Amino acid sequence: MPAPLSVIIPTLNAADELPECLQCLMPGLELGLIREVIVADGGSEDATARIAGDTGATLVTGVKGRGAQLAAGAGAARGDWLLFLHADTQLSREWAERVGNHIDTRPDKAAAFTLKYRSDARAARWLEKRANRRARWLGLPYGDQGLLISRQLYEQIGGYPESPLMEDVMIMRAIGKSRLVFLDAEARTSAAKYERDGWRKRAWRNAFLLTRFMMGAKPDTLAKAYR
Repeated sequence: MPAPLSVIIPTLNAADELPECLQCLMPGLELGLIREVIVADGGSEDATARIAGDTGATLVTGVKGRGAQLAAGAGAARGDWLLFLHADTQLSREWAERVGNHIDTRPDKAAAFTLKYRSDARAARWLEKRANRRARWLGLPYGDQGLLISRQLYEQIGGYPESPLMEDVMIMRAIGKSRLVFLDAEARTSAAKYERDGWRKRAWRNAFLLTRFMMGAKPDTLAKAYR
């Protein structure tokens, strides 16, 4: 019986982060969970494609845009379960055991990981608590927290929208809070954007964009503001 899990990683000039992201998948290979790793690239001009090839990942190329890249990766996947993971996120070692247990016991539910920033800053701990609380209260984890979902449920809800922004919010709303659980493993994501822009400034900017989206602003409009 084939391994159940296809791991899908959207990339754009991710050569600095991708090797560590791929390395953290080793526990899943050791447990026989991973059938394939798909790197869905949006036109990288660095060594991303070479790294994907050197590590045995399948490279899928298409239009730039995380929503479109995630959808393309899912379209190429062969696994009965899909794990979407950002290239600058590294999973804690126990992730594979938690995912395997979820697949065996809760096939009707999707799952995300607990958010952790790779930073020693006090503001990182503040934002982690805020983000994880939002995720659990509203059923809206960040895309940085990954998404584990069965192919059956993914297709039932229509998959990732080919949206330039808010694709993570849109798919989580389609899944619904009642069909989402959180795994006791960490998604340790890069803090580079927050360290560059300021932790609170970036956090409140993101919250403002989310509020505008919830009030009806179009993703195309928000993407321009985000850039």
